[in-house]
Amino acid sequence: MPRKNDTGTHRRRALRREVPGTVGLLADAGDFAAMCGYRTFGFDRQADYADYLHHVDGLLRSFAARGIHTTVALFDPDEYAEYCGEHGLDPDTSRTRTRFTAELAGRGTVLPYTGQPIDELVPLLVDEAVRQATWEYATGVLAGVGRCADCGEDIGHASFDRATDALKRLLAGAGPGHHHFVCSVPTEDEQLVAVLHADTTGDPDTPPRIDGRESLDFVTVLAAGLALGGPGGLVVRSTTEGHRDRVHGWRLDRGRLTALSAAAVFNAYCTDADTGDIVAPEPGVEYCPGYEVDDPGPHH
Repeated sequence: MPRKNDTGTHRRRALRREVPGTVGLLADAGDFAAMCGYRTFGFDRQADYADYLHHVDGLLRSFAARGIHTTVALFDPDEYAEYCGEHGLDPDTSRTRTRFTAELAGRGTVLPYTGQPIDELVPLLVDEAVRQATWEYATGVLAGVGRCADCGEDIGHASFDRATDALKRLLAGAGPGHHHFVCSVPTEDEQLVAVLHADTTGDPDTPPRIDGRESLDFVTVLAAGLALGGPGGLVVRSTTEGHRDRVHGWRLDRGRLTALSAAAVFNAYCTDADTGDIVAPEPGVEYCPGYEVDDPGPHH
């Protein structure tokens, strides 16, 4: 018969498996060096970022081995310092760092740990942070663009509806296969980029298969481009078994998504964006004109 203390220990361990955890992860060597300035951090300035990642990887694996669900949060040293200043907390304590990390789990950039290698987890977390920041910025654009001076309609809301309809037409016109959409909208402060992957069968009764929340992010960025009325672009690359890859393109101009000609799509794909130099066309790729996907908006 187990002793009372043994039973208590067993029950506490069992309860521990019911409690999720969050691990704050530093995304690069610069962030790691900044945290090494804190005496209580556990690593000093002589330590190597790769060694830090090795230990984080081991920690995550140990939690998984014990059946503990863990999320990984992007830990930003600058945000941490601001947080400590706002709340009057000493940043050089593990207690403060764990409090900040716990709050990140509810409001920051997080991913569930599912056994990913650490060298894959870091870029995934950074990509998620960029995606979230892009969506928040685009949402702010739609909320702040105001109402139409002619009819009083909320331009942001109307643009979101138009972008939703445009995505449906984009998917329908792409035909069966795997499709990689990219929408790019330059703004005064940010270059907004949204990516969407979709698999379609060509059957109108079968909805496309889209990764995660990519549809919402894509529609929000496209809507911001329509609402702002400035320049931008959208391309889709389609892969269908037994056929060459196809590329279609559109441009955003004055609140309208306009189809590009095949020659314009070729020029866009075969020009280096940084230097303007001509790039050799990719073999096995067909450069195609865009197709009609957008109804003219009533707002100017």
